[in-house]
Amino acid sequence: MNDNLSSSVNSQILTILIVISSILLFSVSPTASADGSLTSCDNISVSVKIKTWVDGIEGETLEGLSATFSAKISQTANDLVKQSVVVPKPSNCCSNVSSQVSGFTALAVRGDCDYLIKAKVAQAAGATGLVVINDSEDIVEMSCSEKTALDISIPVVMISKLAGEVLNKSLSGGSKVELVVYAPESPLIDPGAAFLWLMAVATVTCASRWSEITKSEDNSRRYDELSPKPDEEENEIVEMNTTSAVVFVITASTFLVLLYFFMSSWFIWVLIVFFCIGAVEGMHSCLVALVKSKCRSCGQKQVNVPLFGTTTVISLLVFLFCATFAIFWVWTRKESYSWVGQDTLGIFLIIAVLQLAQLPNIKVATVLLCCAFMYDIFWVFISPLFFHDSVMISVAQGDSSSGETIPMVLRFPRLFDPWGGYSVLGFGDILFPGLLLSFTVRYDKAKKRTWKEGYFVWLAIGYACGLLLTYLALYLMNGHGQPALLYLVPCTLGTCIVLGFVRGDLTELWNYNANESKQTLIGEEAA
Repeated sequence: MNDNLSSSVNSQILTILIVISSILLFSVSPTASADGSLTSCDNISVSVKIKTWVDGIEGETLEGLSATFSAKISQTANDLVKQSVVVPKPSNCCSNVSSQVSGFTALAVRGDCDYLIKAKVAQAAGATGLVVINDSEDIVEMSCSEKTALDISIPVVMISKLAGEVLNKSLSGGSKVELVVYAPESPLIDPGAAFLWLMAVATVTCASRWSEITKSEDNSRRYDELSPKPDEEENEIVEMNTTSAVVFVITASTFLVLLYFFMSSWFIWVLIVFFCIGAVEGMHSCLVALVKSKCRSCGQKQVNVPLFGTTTVISLLVFLFCATFAIFWVWTRKESYSWVGQDTLGIFLIIAVLQLAQLPNIKVATVLLCCAFMYDIFWVFISPLFFHDSVMISVAQGDSSSGETIPMVLRFPRLFDPWGGYSVLGFGDILFPGLLLSFTVRYDKAKKRTWKEGYFVWLAIGYACGLLLTYLALYLMNGHGQPALLYLVPCTLGTCIVLGFVRGDLTELWNYNANESKQTLIGEEAA
């Protein structure tokens, strides 16, 4: 809570934060379109919504997944006729069922025979549709292996065990249950993605220039006893090298695999605790620096706090505010508005990390970003060859049984998507390019470059373009999760290298040493 943290404590906090934030999450849940008109085993399985009515009163809207052999499902529910629901006998719908299902939608349980057999039995009995209840909370794709065209003319969908219990409870009570099955499509472009893009670009730009934003007017001319000396500020900086860059990516991969295999609510709770600790520390340091930059006298009055020692009043008040903010977010993290608190905490955490960690030159930046580039591609696109599915996307989706998700992402709600959900961007997709942009800010300042002659503005534009390319690829690949660094690294690091080569600065950028540059500048001023 003290304003001047020791370098060892900062190093430990930074190590924890970077390892956690190394989970480069950029995945948007795919939604396929219900445009298949032929009934075969090769039809596209689509997500469906199921509107329900109990005794004529509209009830819950359930979600499910159509079978690959299902008849085409309408995209809207406006023109559809309500279908009454019955439980067939036998309930597994594996053999001839009673004629009571004729003109009704059959509600069958999973198991005892193939999905296709259930559909054929229900259709032969005159059912207008088939809803299969899974034996778990997951919803799996119902597929078949026949290569010839099928004669299934009814919609066939699967719902979760919990959704099935909702329908069965109403039916067992003697109520009349009706439903309508439809498959709404997500819009091609949702404004939420644009807001997330703007948030990410603003965050990386602000974080890279934070030291200038919080610099007081007289900071460069004098220091009083309560002001941090230049040496103290430098002691709190963790400068990365090529070895630590490689070790970091290896550590991140190990951590990601652990999350994949041991994903559970308690594991995510551990991450939530670490996230809150880091976010409170980051939010506290950023707000205190911002207040002191505008009101230098605000940081002079001190108070003695038991167990924590002496600190300033403003530091104590800001800490209490930050801790309360984080606790409130944890308490309401599953509410529809919780993304605001998560993004606020995340942005302050990113700003704080970029103030503590620095890249000394382009050589280290190249090693770090190239390793992160390969890391992102492997765990999104190549990992399915070695695991059951994409490790990165699986971790991004969190623990399905508890509904808990990884908090180390910025997210923004999909405003006009009938399926709801969020567009998300992992912290790593801001931190890694942000380290490079922060370096260019220091380099431009040391070399007294204007914005045209410098590198920061052009790399910021490159970052914005790279993120746009990520969204473009996301839409072209039907919503399949994209490794954002696949596009961000070439657009930032590539821009820096090309500009450096054209301007003749590449060798200097590659071997740049800030300390030597400062000594040279001091010598020139003395002469």
